Amino acid sequence: MSKKPKVLLTNPIHPHFFAELTQQCEVVVAPDTKPETLKALIVDCDGLMVRSQLPPDIFDDAKQLKAVVRHGVGLDFIPVEAATKKKIAVANLPGSNTNAVVEYCLAVIFHFRRRLNIIDSMLRNTGWASTRPLADDITEIQATTLGIIGVGAIGSALGKAASSLNMQVIALTRRPENLSKEIRGVSKSDLFTQADVIAICCPLNDQTRGLVDASAIALMKPSAILINVARGPVVDTKAVIAALKAGKITGAAMDVHDEHPLTGQEEVFNCPNLLLTPHLAAITATSMRGMSEGAVKTLLALLRGEHPSNTVNPVVFTN
Repeated sequence: MSKKPKVLLTNPIHPHFFAELTQQCEVVVAPDTKPETLKALIVDCDGLMVRSQLPPDIFDDAKQLKAVVRHGVGLDFIPVEAATKKKIAVANLPGSNTNAVVEYCLAVIFHFRRRLNIIDSMLRNTGWASTRPLADDITEIQATTLGIIGVGAIGSALGKAASSLNMQVIALTRRPENLSKEIRGVSKSDLFTQADVIAICCPLNDQTRGLVDASAIALMKPSAILINVARGPVVDTKAVIAALKAGKITGAAMDVHDEHPLTGQEEVFNCPNLLLTPHLAAITATSMRGMSEGAVKTLLALLRGEHPSNTVNPVVFTN
């Protein structure tokens, strides 16, 4: 009987698909995601499933690693170039968490526009008469403008959802010719000047790092909202904090951060009108099940020597 391939998980996955994976592989779940822990565990593994940041030299001592699968979409967790040099196949799961992130963005918009948490608290504490006037200056989202930075799977789906709510949708993208009919391509300055809500959905790379800087934020309307569901370093956090404290913008939501996990000591915790969440926009019971199913299916295919279409470095199959 042939020996089962050994697979390392940086984090737990959905229990149903964990059980499915253990039927065909020897599975190890990392006790923590410290670089030294992951590097020690990967030495004799054939496969790796990724939900956390990998150290850049993770593959140096991975003597028999054949396949790496991102339990999700973003590839910045994985040193793909290093994997390719060692002929290790890398795959991700495009579209697997799209709906979850779109719902998060819509929830943020309604959070700031309708202010139901504030209204509920005020009604309980100060009464009906003092609370009722809060509705007088609430504006509905229809006919307002959503600006999207990065129109991949998530940006496209968010644009479609916003359009169905009668929002005007504009976008900053390198390929405006590929935009759907409900999204209009604009320049960076026009997006920041015109949008009532700005959603950052782009990947983190050399072109997007620091893209949303102080000069861009200075162009925003005082009534505007900023949402970051991309990666922390795309945005100048200090500039956002300064704008919120000065009342230059109405609100912001950060699901991703410069470094994580947050400790509670960061300056963002003392900033008004800033909604903080711990990198969970893409996580729901629904999306976790779908991502785990896709990740297990892809990893097993790669370990069998197959070439799944969601492999991001297919060159490894030809060299």
